[in-house]
Amino acid sequence: QVQLVESGGGLVQPGGSLRLSCAASGRFFSINIMRWYRQAPGKERELVAVLMSGGSTQYVDSVKGRFTISRDNAKNTVYLQMDSLKVEDTAVYYCNWNARRLYTSNSDYWGQGTQVTVSS
Repeated sequence: QVQLVESGGGLVQPGGSLRLSCAASGRFFSINIMRWYRQAPGKERELVAVLMSGGSTQYVDSVKGRFTISRDNAKNTVYLQMDSLKVEDTAVYYCNWNARRLYTSNSDYWGQGTQVTVSS
């Protein structure tokens, strides 16, 4: 069973930066989409960034120009670089991959979540 393991969350002041990582514990035959979601207290989970297999990216309007999603195939890892952080970016961040292993169908895989707190 492949697991996604997240790291990089923490406490940062407004205007600061963090880089989240999401590494897979095993190899996939193919990866269709890589996503980052976030969920703030009392709010629904929100899609933040998407990286398609072809390399195209999409972002929710509130993070455009500040967040960057990228991947390192050799490390089997997807990143979320977060710059110019705002208090409203405070949330638990989750990575999600839609992928398949050899001889299986496409499935959604989730990380365990990592807390990002932006506060002075």
